[in-house]
Amino acid sequence: MSTEGGTKAIVAALGANLGIAITKLLAFLLTGMSSMLAEAIHSFADSGNQVLLLIGGKRARRDATPEHPFGYGRERYIYGFIVSIVLFSVGGLFALYEAYHKWHESHTGHGESPGVHQAWWWVPLLVLVVAIGLESMSFRTAIRESNPQRGSASWVQFIRGAKAPELPVILLEDFAALIGLVFALFGVLLAVLTENAVWDAIGTGLIGALLVSVAVVLAIEMKSLLLGESAAPSTVRAITQAIEASAGVDRIIHLKTLHLGPEELLVAAKIAISGADRGAQIAATIDDCERRARDAVPELDLVVYLEPDLDRAGRPTGAHPRRHADEVQ
Repeated sequence: MSTEGGTKAIVAALGANLGIAITKLLAFLLTGMSSMLAEAIHSFADSGNQVLLLIGGKRARRDATPEHPFGYGRERYIYGFIVSIVLFSVGGLFALYEAYHKWHESHTGHGESPGVHQAWWWVPLLVLVVAIGLESMSFRTAIRESNPQRGSASWVQFIRGAKAPELPVILLEDFAALIGLVFALFGVLLAVLTENAVWDAIGTGLIGALLVSVAVVLAIEMKSLLLGESAAPSTVRAITQAIEASAGVDRIIHLKTLHLGPEELLVAAKIAISGADRGAQIAATIDDCERRARDAVPELDLVVYLEPDLDRAGRPTGAHPRRHADEVQ
């Protein structure tokens, strides 16, 4: 479900960004305003990022191989990290350079904004207003697709805790695009009213700072996913309760989880069993634990490894907590 929702949000954002990028570029060619060029590059970069996310999602669905026995699920994280680099360099740094270039011009006798006195002064304003409408529709789609997975969590908690990279990336990109369009509208409108290009430079600089900030946040989140994150606390509790509910398990000695991909989870646990159990009984217990764990989190594809052991923590060997309490009573 998360993959389908993420793909729908990506396609919506891709369609909006391609149309917006072309119109922004035309507006720049007609007026020469740096805010429009920065926004055009930003939209083209976002379009490329969405293509990267689609490629990552497709490559992650490849079957496991002997060389990669746990599959290719983490490719989605790799492409998400590449997106943050593209957003930082192509979007953010370019906008900051363009802002510096425009600022320098405005303080060396070339401060009049290109296009202010031309018949095309209204073009960037119209383009930005239309772009804000299109980006709002794309942002609404991303929000609608994210809400079922977000549940009662805040947006910050959802972005920081999400294991699938597509929706957080699209949410942050669309949010940055909307705020960036407001900055561009601010810079262009004041440049037109005052006939001073310094406002155009300020708007461009704000766009660059915004994109760099969003790219850093994305990079931090993608790095954490690439390093390997455990399952959500609620998922760990569900798996723990399911395994300990097995009749042949006294308790879980320790349990570790690791996301092999957004929907793939590695579960490794050492379980305490009775010292009197024979091989067939132990195998049946392990099979039962695996089945219960998978039933507890059906939305995830579990790879389960269980190691049976004796309980050396003081509890009588072979005594299930509930059974032991009944015997004492």
